[in-house]
Amino acid sequence: MTGPVFKFNNTWQLVINTGTTIITFLMVFLIQNTQNRDTEALQIKLDELIRATETANNTLLALEELDDTALEKQRRRFAELAREAREESERNGHRDGDALADD
Repeated sequence: MTGPVFKFNNTWQLVINTGTTIITFLMVFLIQNTQNRDTEALQIKLDELIRATETANNTLLALEELDDTALEKQRRRFAELAREAREESERNGHRDGDALADD
């Protein structure tokens, strides 16, 4: 709306572009901050569920704090547990998804 007043000159374009960039940066910062808070709240809830479940492995609390090597080790461990569970399910005559439908 201010373009015609300033005859769309170079200074006007520079001001508009700069303002747009600043607003975009602030919006990205706001969205990222909101997502970080949401992720942190979700992590706390998951930690509480792990802690409250008697048979849960409490070493998984604060798993996000581990370095990449330790995380990969945990991922491989749980992938192996999942593979074993699928094989057990197949030995019991269930296909993928059948065990869930029976519950």
